[in-house]
Amino acid sequence: MDTNKFNGTNYTDWLRNLRIVLDFENQGYVLDKPLPTALPERSSPEERLTFDKWLEDNRKVDAVPDRHIRYAATKTFFRTKMAEGSSVQSHGVKMLFLVEKLEDLKAELENDTYIDVILQSLPPAYDPFIVNYNMNGLEKPMHELINMLV
Repeated sequence: MDTNKFNGTNYTDWLRNLRIVLDFENQGYVLDKPLPTALPERSSPEERLTFDKWLEDNRKVDAVPDRHIRYAATKTFFRTKMAEGSSVQSHGVKMLFLVEKLEDLKAELENDTYIDVILQSLPPAYDPFIVNYNMNGLEKPMHELINMLV
């Protein structure tokens, strides 16, 4: 994990690497299976051992710095700017990808915030579009906003 640290743009590769490491350590199951409910009073020693192991593995996996990952992804999203003359479609796809990653990480940003950041990421050539969008209260979903830009 030290050689493939999350940097805000490599989420897919980082997650794949995390899963490989956790599977190697026989702990990957805690990402996919829900937390078991409390054990019944008449649990067998084997059931107690399995439950305790799940709790310990879950504690270890939770030690992965989710807050750091969310911070890096948020930082990337807020700092991404479209270069003048580059493809607005490519930029829009990139921004939508970052929004999806932030939602996966439970960043809990409002839809209006996502829209504002996407509009602020555009170069000055899009200022008339931004004024029109805001003045007319268009309030479109993000994918429709990107389609309007293209």
